Amino acid sequence: MRDTSGLAEDRMHRTPAVAGLLLAAGGGRRLGGRPKALLTHRGRPLVEHAAAVLREAGCGPVHVVLGAAAERVRATAELTGCTVVDNPEWEEGMGSSLRVGLASLAGTGVDAALVSLVDQPGIGVPAVARVRAAYRSPATLAAASYGGERGHPVLFGVDHWEGIAASATGDRGARAYLAAHASEVTLVECGDVAQAYDIDTPDDLAHLA
Repeated sequence: MRDTSGLAEDRMHRTPAVAGLLLAAGGGRRLGGRPKALLTHRGRPLVEHAAAVLREAGCGPVHVVLGAAAERVRATAELTGCTVVDNPEWEEGMGSSLRVGLASLAGTGVDAALVSLVDQPGIGVPAVARVRAAYRSPATLAAASYGGERGHPVLFGVDHWEGIAASATGDRGARAYLAAHASEVTLVECGDVAQAYDIDTPDDLAHLA
């Protein structure tokens, strides 16, 4: 068994490190195969905007999981300062990207991962910062809520990563794990500072500036 006593003691004597984990692998099937990371928002690729939101909200390090058109995203988007990882199984759904992202953070010494989705540009710095501030310990589970309904971003203390990775399949991500641990999840109301729409269909593109 891995000796984690030193890690636990270290965490007691420093500012908690909450990593940002951006899932940006989707191929945009309902958008005619346009990778979501490369959609244009405010003149730049959407993935660039989403990564900047995580940084500005105080998350660090920031890891970005790519899948569809990964090489083109790397060549197009300015992601300096981010750790970019590829998910070769991105077509399996969001669960595979979540597993890849958490694996990339293992061993970095961070206390929690704040997970956001590339296709939700209506969720900006204020909402992400609120959820980040909900961190209390490596056992923390927290999520933004909108009118009392759980949404993104979500924060997973490191104690939960193994269980989340084991249950993350298809497009469900951490949904099953969060449902099973609902009593432990701190809901952070963000409906007053964010809009939790997704960019899934051609009609949704109207949300992009």
